[in-house]
Amino acid sequence: MSVYRPLVCLFRHGTAARAWRTLTTWSPVGAAFNARVHRRLDIFHQNGLFGVPELSCVEGFEVVQDRALQETQQLVEEACRCPPGVQTVEIFDKLSDSLCRVADMADFIKVAHPDPLYREAAERTCINIGTMVERLNTNVDLCKSLKDLLDNEEIFSKLDPETRRVAELFLFDFEISGIHLDKKKRKEAVNLNVKLLDLSNQFLMSCHMPNRIEKRALPEHIHQHFTKDGNYIQIGGLNADAPDDLVREVAYKVFLYPNENVMHILEELLSCRDKLARLVGYESYAHRALKGTMAKSPVTNNLRLKPGLNLPLGVIRAERFNIEPSLYSPYFSLGACMEGLNGLFTQLYGVSLLAEQPSVGEVWSEDVRKLAVVHETEGLLGYIYCDFFYRPDKPHQDCHFTIRGGRQLEDGQYQLPIVVLMLNLPHPTRSAPTLLSPGMMENLFHEMGHAMHSMLGRTRYQHVTGTRCVTDFAEVPSILMEYFATDYRVISQFARHYQTGQVFYAIMDQVYHGKPQNRSTTDIMIDMQKKYYGLPYVTNTAWQLRFSHLVGYGAKYYSYLMSRAVASMVWKQCFYKDPLNRETGERYRREMLAHGGGKEPMLMVEGMLQKRPSIEDFVNALVSDLDPDFETFIMDSEG
Repeated sequence: MSVYRPLVCLFRHGTAARAWRTLTTWSPVGAAFNARVHRRLDIFHQNGLFGVPELSCVEGFEVVQDRALQETQQLVEEACRCPPGVQTVEIFDKLSDSLCRVADMADFIKVAHPDPLYREAAERTCINIGTMVERLNTNVDLCKSLKDLLDNEEIFSKLDPETRRVAELFLFDFEISGIHLDKKKRKEAVNLNVKLLDLSNQFLMSCHMPNRIEKRALPEHIHQHFTKDGNYIQIGGLNADAPDDLVREVAYKVFLYPNENVMHILEELLSCRDKLARLVGYESYAHRALKGTMAKSPVTNNLRLKPGLNLPLGVIRAERFNIEPSLYSPYFSLGACMEGLNGLFTQLYGVSLLAEQPSVGEVWSEDVRKLAVVHETEGLLGYIYCDFFYRPDKPHQDCHFTIRGGRQLEDGQYQLPIVVLMLNLPHPTRSAPTLLSPGMMENLFHEMGHAMHSMLGRTRYQHVTGTRCVTDFAEVPSILMEYFATDYRVISQFARHYQTGQVFYAIMDQVYHGKPQNRSTTDIMIDMQKKYYGLPYVTNTAWQLRFSHLVGYGAKYYSYLMSRAVASMVWKQCFYKDPLNRETGERYRREMLAHGGGKEPMLMVEGMLQKRPSIEDFVNALVSDLDPDFETFIMDSEG
C-alpha cells in the first residue's frame, strides 16, 4: 500500500526519529494513536463509564444491577403471560439484553479498571447477575412459555429463520442447565453453576496476577524490564517480545512458577464442571460444551489430526522465516497500523474509523482511545474503545470484550454495539511513537477482526449479535484478519511471524474436560506437551495456571483450530487473489459477518465457499496452512 512507501524509505535512510517529530501526513486516526492523549478538563459535565451516568462512582454498580434485576422480574412475568408468537422471542431477547448490558460491562471492569474498588464492585455485580441467570435457566414456568411456542408447529413455522433459531438457542440454554430434572436436582444444578461462577472468577483473576521475586535474585541489568515493588520485582507476563534471552527466560520461569492455591482452584473448577455435566445428563463437560457447535462432539472423536500437525505452529513458522522482529518494528508505529486497518476496512466494506474525544469519566484510563465506526451509506455502526497500552493492573493477554450487543429496537432504531479491545503494547517514548513487533501487529489485526464482527453484524436479536455465536465460528473473522496482516498487498514489507502451538492447547483442553483422570493437571500437561508441542517442559512451571481461556473457552479451545481451517479456506478461495476487492468484502459481510449467531454456522460457511466443507476439508486446510509450497506471504519488490 502506498501509505507505507514513504515510511520504508525514511527508515532505510536512518531518519526515523526526526520523521516522527516532523511528519504531518498522518490521517486523524493515525495521529490519534501516535500522539499522546490530552484530555479536556470539564468539571461541570462528569459522565460515567461508557456514558452510563450511574457509573461515575463505585456505588453506581448496585444501582444499575438492581434496575436490571427489577426489569428482569417484570419481563419474566410478561413472558409467562404472553401467548405463543414472535413476541415471546422478543421478550426473551429483551430479558437477555437487560442482564447482559450490566453483566458484560461488569465482566470487563472487574479485570480492567485500575481502581480496586471499581473492580470489587464489578465483581459483586457479576456474581449477582450470574446467579440470577442460572435461576432463570431452571425456571420451569419461563421455559414452558418458550416451549409452548416451539411445540406449536403452525405458529413456529411462520416465524422468520433468525427468530426460529434464537428461540431454539434459548431452549438449548434451558436444556443444558437441567430444566428436565426434578426440583431437588434443579436446585443442585443452580448451586453448581453458582459455585462455578465463583471458581471461574477466582481462576481468571489468578491468571492475571503477577508473581514476585526478590531483586537480589536477578541480575541488575534486567531489572529495568520489569515492575519494581520495593525489594521485589513483579513479573506479570512472559515478555515474549523482549530481545534479551535472559529476560524471556526469567519471565517464563517466574511468571509460570506453580501456585498451590491456584492449582487447587483449577482442579476444583474441572471437578465441578464434570459434576454439573453428569448431573444434567452428559458423558462429560466436553460433550455438554460442544453440543450445538460445528464440531458437535469432543474434537478428539471427529477430527483426526495428521502427524504434520503435532509440531507447534511456532516451530514451523520460525524455521520458514528466520527474521529478527526488531528489524521491522520501526516501520510499524501504532498510528501507521491503525491507518492500515482503516484503509483496509474502507476498501472492503466502505467503513471508516473515526477518533472521538471521550467525555470526562467515560473511560477508565487516560490511555484509552475511542473510535466511532462509520459506514459510507449506513452511518454510525458502533463504538470501539481501544485500551492498547501496558499497565501493571491489566490482564497480560490480548482480548476483546462485548460491552453492549446490537439489536433492533421497537422504534425502528438499532441499538449500537460497543466493544473494547485490550492489548499490552509498549508506551511511546520521547523519541518515538509506539512501535509494534510482527507479533503485536498480528494480534492487533486479530482483535480488530472480533471488533468488526460486532460492528458489521445487524442481527434482529442481541442474543446472537456479533461474536455471540458458537465458539468454533467466533474465531473465524479474527483469524482471517491475520491473513490480511501477513499479505504484502495490505501491509507493505511486513514479514510473517511465528504463531503459537494451538494443537497442544486444544488437545490439553479436551483432556482436562473429558473423563476425570487420577493425576494432576501438571502431569497431564507434561504428557500432552511431550506428544503435541515439540518443545520440552520446563521444570517448576505450571503454564495451565495462566491459561485463562479455560474459563471462557472451557472444552472449546479446539475452536481456534476449527476457525483457522475455515479462515484458511475463505482466504485462499475468496481473498488470496485480491485481498482488497470490495465485492468480495461485501459478500463476506453479507454471508458471514452480518448474521452473528443468528444463522447456523455451517450454512454461513457454505454460503461463502459455495460448498459444505467435509472433515477432510478442515484437516487439509490446516495442513496446507503449514505447507511451505503455499506462500501467503510474498515479499514485495521495489518495482
